[in-house]
Amino acid sequence: MSHDIDLKNHIRQIPDFPKPGILFYDISTLLAHPGAWHAAIGRLAAIAKPHKPDLLAGIESRGFLVAAPLAYALGCGFIMLRKKGKLPGATVPHSYDLEYGTDTLEIQEDAILPGQRIVLVDDLLATGGTLAAAVQLLRNVGGDVVAAATIIELTFLGGRTKIDVPFEALVAYDS
Repeated sequence: MSHDIDLKNHIRQIPDFPKPGILFYDISTLLAHPGAWHAAIGRLAAIAKPHKPDLLAGIESRGFLVAAPLAYALGCGFIMLRKKGKLPGATVPHSYDLEYGTDTLEIQEDAILPGQRIVLVDDLLATGGTLAAAVQLLRNVGGDVVAAATIIELTFLGGRTKIDVPFEALVAYDS
């Protein structure tokens, strides 16, 4: 039964990636396991559905892997938040600070109708900077961000304190 699956058993931990001292949580092993992947999408659907989203927004790139099938399962639309210069047509950018420097997310100018209810989805919440920037970008173009969800939360980094919408993760790591 999918409700018995411990998703942590399907998330590989890779030390010193992408640089020394970083422990990378790799969801590719979760994606490759049909039962665990089905369970993850089912659990995320249970989190997102009560918020009655019109659209799910995924953050490049692993957020796409999560948000697109989740949107399909919920019968709602899917939109992409991408790195600068990756989307065709007119786009709206939002730049935000990183630990060292800045980054920019973009959305297509016509991706959202004013007031549409959006659940923001990504694979992992760490420091919260990217997710908070994504919430702001969606609001800047008229979206009503009603919730956010990820597969993984690194609770020791305190990222959820930067997110001002209801947030849930399927698994948490506290060190």
